[in-house]
Amino acid sequence: MSLITEEIRAAASEMYRGDEICQEKSKFLLTEMGLPNGLLPLRDIEEVGYIEDTGFVWLIQKKKFDHKFEKIGRHVQYGAEVTAYVEQKKIKKLTGVKAKEMMIWLSICDIYIDHPPTGKITFKSPTGFSRSFPIDAFVVEDNKPPIKDAVNLAHVVQVKEV
Repeated sequence: MSLITEEIRAAASEMYRGDEICQEKSKFLLTEMGLPNGLLPLRDIEEVGYIEDTGFVWLIQKKKFDHKFEKIGRHVQYGAEVTAYVEQKKIKKLTGVKAKEMMIWLSICDIYIDHPPTGKITFKSPTGFSRSFPIDAFVVEDNKPPIKDAVNLAHVVQVKEV
């Protein structure tokens, strides 16, 4: 059963459906909040919603999946539904995300970037256990060429009629 009701959807400042736009908007939201864009590497996203007044955000994907952050060697499990409250450099009351610590899966409830800046991002479980990692371990390089390059390439390509 989904935690996202029709009332919540009706209150959304922004809501998107379809994997491509949802991927783009989820990365954009993370970036706007000063968080690394690869923090929520979800797959087959069906819906993303955001309520600006409260900072509540939800992401719904087709099914849960496991992801390994290679730079830090950690496994994270993302449920089919991920919800949270976002604000600058923080994610609070996160649901649907678990991290493997040794042989135990721990729910993650808060994520925040250290202040003053140390280059670290901290993940906290409801039990009070926390762990910090370098922020750059969660940054994904965008492979799309910048728009200005695409425009410049248009001048290079010549179209010939046959």
